[in-house]
Amino acid sequence: MATVGTQRGGRGRRRTAAALLAALLAAGPLAGCTGSGGSTDDGRGSSRPSPSASRPDGADGPPVLAVKLDNARAARPHTGVDAADVVYVEQVEGGLSRLMAVYATRLPESVGPVRSARESDLELLRQFDRPVLAFSGAQGKLLPLIDRAPLKAVTPVSSSGVYARGADRPAPHNLFLRPRRLMGDPPGQAALTTGFRFGRPPAGGGPEDAVTVRYPAARFTFTWSEADGRWLVSMDGTPATTSDGDRLAPATVVVQYVTVRPSDYRDFLGNNTPYTETAGSGQATVLRGGRAYEAGWSRPSAEEGTSFTTEDGERMNFARGQVWVVYANAA
Repeated sequence: MATVGTQRGGRGRRRTAAALLAALLAAGPLAGCTGSGGSTDDGRGSSRPSPSASRPDGADGPPVLAVKLDNARAARPHTGVDAADVVYVEQVEGGLSRLMAVYATRLPESVGPVRSARESDLELLRQFDRPVLAFSGAQGKLLPLIDRAPLKAVTPVSSSGVYARGADRPAPHNLFLRPRRLMGDPPGQAALTTGFRFGRPPAGGGPEDAVTVRYPAARFTFTWSEADGRWLVSMDGTPATTSDGDRLAPATVVVQYVTVRPSDYRDFLGNNTPYTETAGSGQATVLRGGRAYEAGWSRPSAEEGTSFTTEDGERMNFARGQVWVVYANAA
């Protein structure tokens, strides 16, 4: 079993706060405000009209749906995560974690529990064409950035008809999105502009049965199951399942080493919100087919997807199926 901590050597590109903001708003005048609505997880905020889930004129097809998910122990098990094409894992305040599930080929009946957005989500989502971002709110200082970002924000305030509270757990861990009330049909594979390539496994790599990634107050273990042909997910030492009892089991897991630095934001307890830099370049470990491959990653700008290459410089193919990307600190 391999264990990855929050500290690891690797290449990274640190940018100034001004450059990051410029990258997020690089498209110039954007097509209107998103109307994110709500400043906290309890949904407080001014009422705004529900945004359209269609792309701007001239683009083909609907956008991807990204849902920001709670990952506290009280929020588990998750609903609808197994239907996502990509699941991103990031560190948040207090060394804990949250997930972002991205849907392009399937829309489940329900997804959740839904929680609040973070500044680094805006950079991560720039790789998609005006994605729909479903989240429960954000702190007030972040709302202007969300309003100017090239995405469609969907919160309980802006679009109350697409959310519901569950009765099986307490708030704030019980907010669920009904994607089909929002989008109708999934946008399709073409909308999934992540830069990932799928195909036969490359040469090399080494056998691996389990890999653990640790944050200061959270950990993820991915254990290879030969019978399932998938990596079984455990969170904080407990098998991760859906609300239907099915094990979360991606086909490919990427441990991507990035710069995780303090942001200009803090939570209500005064804890700094980490900013995960997802544009730049660095190292990664790719898990597929019971083997681990050392790889490089590159995302030259926020508007582009992320490409992965083997140690020999060849494009890294992923196994077909769900992909988990776990961001680990390269510092």
